[in-house]
Amino acid sequence: MKFIKKSYYYFFYKIYRSIEYTSKSFGGETLISSKAGLVMLALEAWVLFSFVAYYRIYTKTSMQLSISMPIVYIPLILLFVFNYFTLDYKGKWKQYNTEFANYSKKKNRIAGWIVFGIILLIISNLIYALYLMSQIDWSQYR
Repeated sequence: MKFIKKSYYYFFYKIYRSIEYTSKSFGGETLISSKAGLVMLALEAWVLFSFVAYYRIYTKTSMQLSISMPIVYIPLILLFVFNYFTLDYKGKWKQYNTEFANYSKKKNRIAGWIVFGIILLIISNLIYALYLMSQIDWSQYR
């Protein structure tokens, strides 16, 4: 369990560092942790959406969703609360950021490529799930 927790914090750390790097390049350093948290929330929501899409594809269940429906906003609120209590509450991420910053350059580079690969996997998985959904004639399943 400690490995999963540390991996989650490292994932946030790499996103935070990349946003920090690009913010310095473009002259703004405000709200970096909030931006990194928003990226984490988006990635988690995309994973959740992918699972829902695969469920819909497997069961051939058609449903119309809108942001005002509880089935949409409750999971998003839960993800937001989870991120708040694991990352922002009492600045827990700061403890880990200093630890991860002290990792060797080689270890940080390898782990950074792993994080980048996971992000690419999440994005490509979402695109593939949407592609599969587009291949189904949903008018037959209403």
